[in-house]
Amino acid sequence: MVRVPFFKDAGIDLTPFEQRCHWRKFDVDEILVDFEDTSTDVFFIVGGDVRILIRTQAGKEIILGEMRGGQFFGELAAIDGVGRSANVTALTRGEACIVPAHVFREMIYAAPPLAERIMRLLAGRVRELNARLMEHSVLDLRHRLYSELLRLSLPRAGHGNERVVTPPPYHHVLAARIGCRREQVTREFTTMSQEGLVERTRGALVLKSPHILEARVAEALREDA
Repeated sequence: MVRVPFFKDAGIDLTPFEQRCHWRKFDVDEILVDFEDTSTDVFFIVGGDVRILIRTQAGKEIILGEMRGGQFFGELAAIDGVGRSANVTALTRGEACIVPAHVFREMIYAAPPLAERIMRLLAGRVRELNARLMEHSVLDLRHRLYSELLRLSLPRAGHGNERVVTPPPYHHVLAARIGCRREQVTREFTTMSQEGLVERTRGALVLKSPHILEARVAEALREDA
């Protein structure tokens, strides 16, 4: 478990718990958990990337996000025992430490630092979901796209205030994240490119003026209010 950031400086001896967990390697496109699975294990990713999807009653799939090494999923099922509400599929080859639900709960109860981390993580996820729900409720397609790009981006080192999304997202993936069609995303990118707001480089999408995108989203939210 020393390879899992969540357990660093846990304040307890993890050896007895580690013996009750197991490791799993996964390949590209492998499904780690699926909708309504009854499993309750927690998956701690130590290498590789995965994508998380939810599905509407009509069968439409919406991308909630991606996770990579150092992150984990499955804690909700471990806490309440309810069937999986999402599909998690591997985007790359990787490996995960799989912790049974009862072992996960025992560790949380035994180690205050871990309890603090899980509470902060759950609070952060609730806040993010609330923000996305508000965006879907009040923002049009264009501003939802701006907001999603800003959320996915990181500062571009050595380039002032520019931000970068790497690897560059596919248009159909962005469409699934913000609830629209791929063609609509493509049209918006054409407009953004003409305005000089985005630029594609090898292996990245550059947000040239993220402050403009932020201002436009803020203005759209004020107008709705």
